[in-house]
Amino acid sequence: MADTKTIALYDAKAGDYADLIASDTPDAQLQAFMAMLPPGGSVLDLGCGPGTASVHLRNAGFQPLAVDASAGMIALAQKKYGLNAQQMRFDEIDMVAAFDGIWANFSLLHAPRSALPDHLAALYTALRPGGAFHIGMKTGEGEDRDQIERLYTYVTIPELTQLLQDAGLVPCGQDEGRDMGFAGTLDPWVVIRARKPL
Repeated sequence: MADTKTIALYDAKAGDYADLIASDTPDAQLQAFMAMLPPGGSVLDLGCGPGTASVHLRNAGFQPLAVDASAGMIALAQKKYGLNAQQMRFDEIDMVAAFDGIWANFSLLHAPRSALPDHLAALYTALRPGGAFHIGMKTGEGEDRDQIERLYTYVTIPELTQLLQDAGLVPCGQDEGRDMGFAGTLDPWVVIRARKPL
């Protein structure tokens, strides 16, 4: 089930969050993901926030569907960028072979650890054979709330790799880093790219 405190924070702070992550060009992780997609491919932007990634995907000729549990974020994505954005929780993803790629960039980290296998299984089903998958998570252990009350599930890199493999995905690329987040803390993260087998 979606965490109400996390969603409420994003509803209240949608504009501030959009300002924080605004960018004129796609970052290295989004570029690497786009390189895995077929021209004009369809992409699920899972936990799209204000829609920054979807705008870059659309500008590059792809067909993004932006979804987020936060009504505030969806309203912003629709009004500011004219995106095809829909309010949807992780547990409402029920598409079958609908997307050439799924961009789950630091969104599933707000799901409880116990729910991750089911969410990843649903995303695997939503991908077309050969489809590209991107996931970004903060690294660490356990579950906790940050200074602004967002729920976080932290993962180790071996744990996340195993979760992807258990879902049927084949990891094929990885990046690590450390960045200042919305709560003002410097946190380590990992991005893993994967594919659904043909």
